[in-house]
Amino acid sequence: MSQDSPKQPPEDADESRKSSQFELEKEALSLIDDHEEEISVDGRTERKSGVYLLPNLFTTAALFSGFFAIVSAMHGQFVNAAVAIFAAMIFDGMDGRVARLMNAQSKFGGEFDSLSDMVSFGVAPALVVFTWGVVDLGKFGWAVSFIYVACAALRLARFNTQIDTADKNFFTGLASPPAAAVMASVVWVCAEEGWVNNDVPIELAALVGVLMALVGLLMIVNIQYNSFKGLDLRGRVPFVAMIAVVLLFSLVSVDPARMLLAAALIYAMSGPVLAVYRRFFASKS
Repeated sequence: MSQDSPKQPPEDADESRKSSQFELEKEALSLIDDHEEEISVDGRTERKSGVYLLPNLFTTAALFSGFFAIVSAMHGQFVNAAVAIFAAMIFDGMDGRVARLMNAQSKFGGEFDSLSDMVSFGVAPALVVFTWGVVDLGKFGWAVSFIYVACAALRLARFNTQIDTADKNFFTGLASPPAAAVMASVVWVCAEEGWVNNDVPIELAALVGVLMALVGLLMIVNIQYNSFKGLDLRGRVPFVAMIAVVLLFSLVSVDPARMLLAAALIYAMSGPVLAVYRRFFASKS
C-alpha cells in the first residue's frame, strides 16, 4: 500500500527558496573574486583578503590625472595636460607615504602604483608631447615618442626587481616622475608662448623630440640620482628653512611653468654631472 510523502511546510519552502536565491547571487558576485595575498606575520605566512582603501585612492587619483592629461592633449588643452601630469606626481608621492604611515603596504598596492606610473609618467607625457607638435615630424616623431615610453617601461620593470636590494637614498637612472616633469613643463612653457599644433616651429619640434629621447635614455642608464628619501620631514629644522620654503613657493607662483622647467632640468642633469665629477675629479683627489 503506497503512502503519500509528507508535504514540506510553507516556512521550510520559503527558506529553501531564499537559500537558493542567495547561492545564485553569491555565484554571480563571484565573477569578481576578492583579492587575497600572502603576508609574513611574526615569521608565519598568512593570507589576507581585501585591499587598503586610502593609499589606493591616491594611486587611482594619479592614474586619473595621467588619463586626463591624455584626453586634454587630444582636445588641444596642453596647459591642462601639463598641470594634470604634475598633479599625478603629487598623488604618486602621497600614496606611498600614506601607506607607510598607516602600515598599509601591500603587493597589490605596489603593482597598482607601478601600472599607474606607467600611464601617468610613461604614456601620458609621450602622447602629450607627440600631440603638441612632434607629430609633424613624421616617423621621427613617433619613434622618439616610443623610445620614451619603452624606456619608462624598462625603468619601472628594473625598479620593481631591485626594490628590495637597491639603496633607498639613490635611484639608478632618472625616475619616471621627474622625467615626466621635464616633458610636461616644456609643453607648458611652449603653450604659454603660443607654440602649439601648427604654430610650432619645426626646429623647436625637432629639438623637443631629441630632448624626449635623451630624457628617456636617462631613465635606463646606470647613473645615480639622489632620491631625497633620507630627508627627515618630521624633525625640527632651523627657522631659516621655513623662510626658504616660503621664498621657494613665492618664486614658483610667479611663473610656475618656467620655474618647474628649470627645477626639472637641473635635477635631470644632476645625475650625469655628478657621475662625471666622481669619475674624473673625485677619484683624483
